[in-house]
Amino acid sequence: MYKLIGGGIAIAVAFFFGTLWAMDRLSSPEPQKPIIAEKPPLPPATRSSVIVAPVSIALPAIRQAMEQATPRNLTGKPDTQLGKLMAQAEIGYTLDREPLTLTGRADGLTVATTLNGSLRVSGKAAEQLSNITGALAGLLGEKAGRATKDTSGRVLDQRADIKGHVAVTSRPTITTGWRLEPNLNAQVKISDANIQLAGLKLNGGKEVKPLVDRAVSEQMAVLQSRLRNDAFIEHAARREWAKICRSISLGAADVGRPALFLEMRPTRAFAAQPIVDANNVTLTLGIEADTRIVAQETKPDCPFPGKLELVAPKDQGRLAIGLPIDVPFSEINRLLDAQIKGRTFPEEKNAAAKVTVQRATAAAMGDRMLVSLLVKAVEQKSWLGLGAQATVHVSGKPMLDQTQQTLRLEDVQLAVESDAAFGLLGAAAKAAMPQLQAALSKNTVIDLRPALANARRNIDKALADFRQQADGVKADATITGLRLVGIAFDSRIVRITAEIDGVARVAVTKLPQK
Repeated sequence: MYKLIGGGIAIAVAFFFGTLWAMDRLSSPEPQKPIIAEKPPLPPATRSSVIVAPVSIALPAIRQAMEQATPRNLTGKPDTQLGKLMAQAEIGYTLDREPLTLTGRADGLTVATTLNGSLRVSGKAAEQLSNITGALAGLLGEKAGRATKDTSGRVLDQRADIKGHVAVTSRPTITTGWRLEPNLNAQVKISDANIQLAGLKLNGGKEVKPLVDRAVSEQMAVLQSRLRNDAFIEHAARREWAKICRSISLGAADVGRPALFLEMRPTRAFAAQPIVDANNVTLTLGIEADTRIVAQETKPDCPFPGKLELVAPKDQGRLAIGLPIDVPFSEINRLLDAQIKGRTFPEEKNAAAKVTVQRATAAAMGDRMLVSLLVKAVEQKSWLGLGAQATVHVSGKPMLDQTQQTLRLEDVQLAVESDAAFGLLGAAAKAAMPQLQAALSKNTVIDLRPALANARRNIDKALADFRQQADGVKADATITGLRLVGIAFDSRIVRITAEIDGVARVAVTKLPQK
């Protein structure tokens, strides 16, 4: 009898646990997502980048170059009426300039110098003084003309000191044809310098001034022509354009993953009009480029623009290099599994039920991200340990954390499709879901720092081509920060856009000699 009772109990227990086992297995549906619309593919991952570099040319460098190029003295013979009347005598002037001074103000550059020299008349007066007398009479009056009779045949040797001042103002502008227009304007002042000639007091300064005016005009014409035809701005821009037109290796985002490249294709060149101050003449040049992440090194086609676009003045140089980073949902699923798979909630030991995450997958759902969780719930209060499996769906808003440089889910909510799952899991398991939601908000995080830091290092290396320190020229480009500026996704990828910020500048302290 006892054996019969014991056998019946054993059969009942085996049947009961077998039923529990079957229910546990048969009530484990495959993960099912809510019906979601397919999102249209994102456009090609291209970002606009900008490099703006002010080129500051020190005024001492400009002054030194002009000092070397400007003649130090000026000599000649007047071709005025005085020179014609004294054709048999030697009439000449010599002027020496002092070192140039250069001052800069908002309205332009002014280069100035002081002139010192003399006008000398030597030789013999004309024999046919009557002809000269007639000419002088017409020029100076009858009384002055008669005064020349006493000088006929005499040897002349007269000298007058000449002093003057020359100031040339430049208001430089840049043209759309990549040329510099100096816009020069000169002012010549010659002091009065009286000289006794044929009994007359003549103003030698007035005789010399037209010659100085002509000499200064000729020098200005030569300088303006040289600057207008000099392609030094275009040549410098072409060199930097070619340096930017390339693919920059960003390395691999992780071990075992393929290396990526940042393709930069310059598309636009612009400049601001030169700014003059007390220390420098600053010309700001800028290049805009399309940037995109590619899987292999490319050689982009970057035609140089024939025209330079003129823009408003820029206060300082800057770098803004866009980095569009595409993360496939398969990678997000891998990261989700690594962070949340196997986690059990709630963490309190005396909870009525424990919910363990067995698998997590993500998908796009409108402007939110749907996370489907295959979970197993086990009752803790019952010694039988009743349990079941079901798929729970939650959705969250993907957000970028600027400070931590991460992608995380915010505003995590249970999807209405999860109600059926709680019918299988039970009320105790449903009570654990708030902690699971909080855990998803905390742990559904994609750390972007390794990939961004690697990209920053490689771009910083590429900027070494821009940095240079030659004789009298120092170019610098420095990265100052990295920002996350946008996020977008379709049904296949999540695109995170970052931007590298920095400054660029060029200082010129010595100009090449021509």
